Amino acid sequence: MRENLWPRLRLANNKDCEKIASLVYSILEEYNLKPDPACTDADLKDIEQSYFEKGGTFYVLEERDGSIVGAYGLYPVESRTCELRKMYLHRSYRGKGLGKFLMESALSEARRLGFKRMTLETASVLKEAIALYKSYGFVEYQADHLSSRCDQAYELELK
Repeated sequence: MRENLWPRLRLANNKDCEKIASLVYSILEEYNLKPDPACTDADLKDIEQSYFEKGGTFYVLEERDGSIVGAYGLYPVESRTCELRKMYLHRSYRGKGLGKFLMESALSEARRLGFKRMTLETASVLKEAIALYKSYGFVEYQADHLSSRCDQAYELELK
């Protein structure tokens, strides 16, 4: 585990909302995807209510200076299913194993919270993320609906 290393992973709270939104929006812009603060990204306005109060969780990867360089949320969809949301990693931190670190943390947290299945939505331009999901065993499935900027859905049965 990475307890004594930076960046460090910690639970998010509402004081982080602005920094998380800034990270997410900058990465979306990097891939020519549009932020949607009124709908798809509305959860970023109140992390605690959107995730924790519903039985999910949200983590941030924080640098020593307090900047947030990565994040992920687990949103309960059904009693046994969570959706992986807002898993993003700042460009300068990619390729260092931190994406795997975030994914392994998300999978571990999902199991700890009692979820048996994880789903996610993504956009085909996010090729690195899709490769990461597939490397962990996620398989494409036909979702009932997709958010406005997403064109693919994946699922994983948690063991």
